[in-house]
Amino acid sequence: MDLVLESILDLNSNNVWNLNEEQIAKLWEKERAEEGFSSSEEKLLNTIRLCFEVVHYNPGDERDVKKYESGGWARFSRCDERKGMVALRRKYIKRITDLSYENVRHITAAMLLELIDRNFGGGWDAIPLSIKDIIESAFDVSTTQLPTSRIHAPGGTLERKVEQGYEVLEVTKGTWTEAIFAKKKEPVMKLRCNSDNQYDEDGNIIQRDQDEDFDDESSMDQDEDGGDDTFYSSYAAEAEVKEETEEGFPIEE
Repeated sequence: MDLVLESILDLNSNNVWNLNEEQIAKLWEKERAEEGFSSSEEKLLNTIRLCFEVVHYNPGDERDVKKYESGGWARFSRCDERKGMVALRRKYIKRITDLSYENVRHITAAMLLELIDRNFGGGWDAIPLSIKDIIESAFDVSTTQLPTSRIHAPGGTLERKVEQGYEVLEVTKGTWTEAIFAKKKEPVMKLRCNSDNQYDEDGNIIQRDQDEDFDDESSMDQDEDGGDDTFYSSYAAEAEVKEETEEGFPIEE
């Protein structure tokens, strides 16, 4: 949490996880009085809600003051004072069901396995499918089950996975042990493909000059004018017409 933004307006769904309550409150109060800030309030509050509890309270209510001006809450004011104060406190992931597609990317493999271990000791199969999907969006997860006496065999699966950088959780099930392996997925870079490029046998892009492009376009125009009727002369009039199901349309079973 060492990151400090220069402006609360720079807050987004990625860097909000690196700030604490006091840092956000300080940035908010610093710029709250700036012209036009009120138009950004709701958007910023929605971003803050990704990893913080956000509540509005009345600073004139003694009960609210007692509850939110202690207990780890940070506070800041709304632009419209009639909306009262805002209190925020970081959300803590205590259970496997607290995971979401947003917060799962901001925990470590060791933290993930700790959450799985707290899940009544049921192992990977005891986790709901919807939660598995969330976990696997950010982690590579695999499991193996072996007799407990063999789980730590030299050169075995557990030893190899640890060497590959996986964290491991061992769940004892009678005389067997389930090993759950987890490793953070690397960010995937999206590559753009230019379909206009042509490549030689070695995979290098073939450089084409403007004259070649002109010649290609001229020959294409000639073909379109009817200079080449090879396609039509080779087309058989009695060619079989396929049913829709043969052209790749889905078929109900």
